Amino acid sequence: MTLAAGVAAVTVLGFALRARDGRVIATTTSGDLLDPAVIGADRLAEHATLVQFSTEMCARCPGTRRLLRTIASEQLDDVAHVDVDVTHRADLAARFRVMQTPMTLIVDGNGHIRARIAGTPTREAVTAHLAAMRKDHHVSSQRN
Repeated sequence: MTLAAGVAAVTVLGFALRARDGRVIATTTSGDLLDPAVIGADRLAEHATLVQFSTEMCARCPGTRRLLRTIASEQLDDVAHVDVDVTHRADLAARFRVMQTPMTLIVDGNGHIRARIAGTPTREAVTAHLAAMRKDHHVSSQRN
C-alpha cells in the first residue's frame, strides 16, 4: 500500500511539472536590467532578445536552440537569440534562477526580463508573447 501511494505521488508530481514545462510566465518590468555583457552579447535586439540557458548534457537544448533561432530569424530584424551555456557558470545560473535547462528569458530592448520559460517552449507561446510585447510597445508609444 505504501509503495502504491509513493508511485501515485510521484506520478502526480510528474504531471504537475510537465504541465508547467514550456509555459511562458510573464514578469513585470520593475526588476533588474539584464546587461548584455553578462551573457556574452554585444547588445540586446531592439524589440526582444531570446536568451536561452543551456548545459552540455541537456538533451532538449539543441531543439530549443533551433526553434528560437528560427523564430528570431522570422521576426523583423529587431529580435535576436543568444544561447548561454551555464555548465561551468554557476554564478549565472544562480543570478537568473536557472533551475532546469533549457530555460529561456524574453528580454525587451531596454534589458527588462519580460518572460521566463522553463523547459522546451512552443513556437506559439513565444510568438504570441513577442506579438503582445509589440502591441504593448505600440500602445505605450501612442500615449507619449
